Amino acid sequence: MDQLLTYAGLTDRWLPARTHWRLPLPLFLGKVAAGFPSPADDDIQKTLDLNELLIKKPAATFFVRAQGESMLGAGIHPNDILVVDRSLEPVAGKIVICALNGELTVKRLARENGQWQLKADNPAYADIALHEAFELVIWGVVTTVIHAV
Repeated sequence: MDQLLTYAGLTDRWLPARTHWRLPLPLFLGKVAAGFPSPADDDIQKTLDLNELLIKKPAATFFVRAQGESMLGAGIHPNDILVVDRSLEPVAGKIVICALNGELTVKRLARENGQWQLKADNPAYADIALHEAFELVIWGVVTTVIHAV
């Protein structure tokens, strides 16, 4: 990857996800119809631990709360909690958390016509074409969005 994109080290501001306790919750094997209702299936045959589902590498994972509406098209809303993995490579197409000139942002990383960009997933917001004058540090790749309904 170009010299323009760099990785950040962990600071006191961002703590890794902790998975020292487990809370297995019931997982119903039947699926819930989003269209027409189907007969209820109350067979619990498995448990689900959200730590196992959401966190693949605990030492490299942190959480951050989203602010703003530039990523609505990606399903990221204000106050959503983003699960971020610092161990994943920030490749084109991935949603990343980065510090751009010292300010944190969440955007989709893209490379078009040989130039790196931070793209908003909302047409009301402009994309950011990256160049040498920018100070960019990528903190990690967003793996999951926790969104309240």
